[in-house]
Amino acid sequence: MDHFEKYLAQTYRYIAYRGRSEKEVRDYLAKKNAPSEVIEKLIALLYEQKFLNDEEFARGWMLARARSRPKGKRVIRMELQRKGIDKEIIDLVLAEVHEDVPDELTQAKNLIVRRVEKLSGEPKQIIYNKVGSFLARRGFGWDITKRAIDDVMRKEV
Repeated sequence: MDHFEKYLAQTYRYIAYRGRSEKEVRDYLAKKNAPSEVIEKLIALLYEQKFLNDEEFARGWMLARARSRPKGKRVIRMELQRKGIDKEIIDLVLAEVHEDVPDELTQAKNLIVRRVEKLSGEPKQIIYNKVGSFLARRGFGWDITKRAIDDVMRKEV
């Protein structure tokens, strides 16, 4: 088995676990000490075989995040940037509306319902501080955070 075949087999195993961005595959191959001409040849082959597509990867990442571990757009943007996705692709994917994914406000409200219930009886400022910090750590902006807390607290009363 020559170098190319060896690195190709390793790369197939790497991308079989979950979808990867081009940068992730490049970094993986560099860590495996693959020669740069082999890396370029592999990347071209993976695009040709449709195993690599940064736009589809970004879309899948955002949808998976929204379903399993909801995060605000700010955190998703940072995660995708870390994975080497172009800013234009990130903007495009984050601007898309998906029927099966709740909007950011709905996600924030779903995350905080139980927290607000537990804090009922506390002064409003304490609720805003604790729940607001929770949502901020998950990448939700202040405007979404405030609206979500207000809406959930209105339903609690």
